[in-house]
Amino acid sequence: MAHSHDIPTDLTRNQELVLGTLTASMGPLSAYDILDKLRSDGLRAPLQVYRALDKLVDRGLAHRLESLNAFVACADMHCHRKGLIAFAICESCGKVDEFADEVIEERLGTWARNDGFKVERTTMEIRGRCADCLKKAA
Repeated sequence: MAHSHDIPTDLTRNQELVLGTLTASMGPLSAYDILDKLRSDGLRAPLQVYRALDKLVDRGLAHRLESLNAFVACADMHCHRKGLIAFAICESCGKVDEFADEVIEERLGTWARNDGFKVERTTMEIRGRCADCLKKAA
């Protein structure tokens, strides 16, 4: 899941380190995975990583995968402008693909308006097996 968009210049050092670690990762990382990778860079406490992750998530540069209690770098630098962020998580290899779907977003929006529900954030996680793992199993 390596990503290549530009890292903003106004991040703190810890935010840059955490985002760089997520960006270089081929899969989701827990806060403790990130801490282990960054100990040699001076990060010693989980709170340092969690603070950086909170800011990165707030800015749409990273996402928390609730079901895995892990984080990924944003694959789409403009996704924070979209109402629905969805993730397909492979149960076999752990690969995570990020995508948006306007039809689902519209249907959820219609439901929310009709029900008087104010949506603040919508994250969808779909679990299954990716195309590569399905090919290997065949």
